[in-house]
Amino acid sequence: MSYDLLTPDNAAVLFVDHQTGLSNGVQDQSVPEYLAAVTGLVKFAKAFNLPAVITTSASDGPNGPVLPVITQTLPNAPVIHRPGEINAWDNAEFVAAVEKTGRKKLIVAGVSTEVCVAFVALSAINAGYDVYAVIDASGTWNKLVQEVAVARMVQAGIKPITWVAVGAELQADWRKPTGQELAQIMGEHLPFYGNLIASFVAAKS
Repeated sequence: MSYDLLTPDNAAVLFVDHQTGLSNGVQDQSVPEYLAAVTGLVKFAKAFNLPAVITTSASDGPNGPVLPVITQTLPNAPVIHRPGEINAWDNAEFVAAVEKTGRKKLIVAGVSTEVCVAFVALSAINAGYDVYAVIDASGTWNKLVQEVAVARMVQAGIKPITWVAVGAELQADWRKPTGQELAQIMGEHLPFYGNLIASFVAAKS
């Protein structure tokens, strides 16, 4: 096993089926925690100028449209509406959009973890990509299902990660120009870090 860092120059982010209807079924964590993680990951994608690909499944039906925070924050990211494929990797337009990013490290999140995330991650690693599954920016129906999904992905060589770890690894050094924006995003969507910053500011004033 090697530790080859995620960087703003080698990674792309895939948002798989983060849809309003499907998100109602997230129960392996609280919905506010899930939404905070998704929002944080989306803002990191923008802050680090990562190429992103968004996809939906039956968005004109009960699965619903993409979470607005994703499309509003990343208005230039392609949105691939799949007509029926459960595994987004089975959709040629989606794969072409991923290939167009030119990146070999894929950061994947979605709903549900055991299907939408795992199927794409397993297919991508089989196609030669280095894949990171953002577990807290994904969701499923209960904790057991999440654990089984993570175990299956790890067995295949996929790296489980969290949204904060993605940002920290991309940043690598607080002194880089994106450091202040990284801290702001973490402060907005990670309560402990927001409190840390607030207490520091209060102590100085």
